[in-house]
Amino acid sequence: MAKVILTVDDSASVRQMVKFTLSDAGYSVIEAVDGMDGLAKLSSPVNLVITDLNMPNLDGIGLIRSVRANPAWKGLPILMLTTESQEARKLEGKAAGATGWIVKPFTPQQIVAVVKRVLG
Repeated sequence: MAKVILTVDDSASVRQMVKFTLSDAGYSVIEAVDGMDGLAKLSSPVNLVITDLNMPNLDGIGLIRSVRANPAWKGLPILMLTTESQEARKLEGKAAGATGWIVKPFTPQQIVAVVKRVLG
């Protein structure tokens, strides 16, 4: 059975590109439009979350903190996929519980390589 990845981004074009890339690599992808939608969609079994940082309603840091606060999702890998590359923002993401950080723009090969490394 394919590993399931939840991609959370307020940009439809980014969600579409991530879904296309990861589906091509054999993963099943669920899309969410912001952090609140992402939390709601975690009711389905998910193997990895890829989230943007800057989103309306609930940003990526808030999403990560909410996920990490739930014992059922304690070990769930979470990757930040964002235009933010400042070290302070990366440290904030890591402190919240992010597993890794991918800076936009990214190549399809780059995102697939990171996902494979995280999911094994």
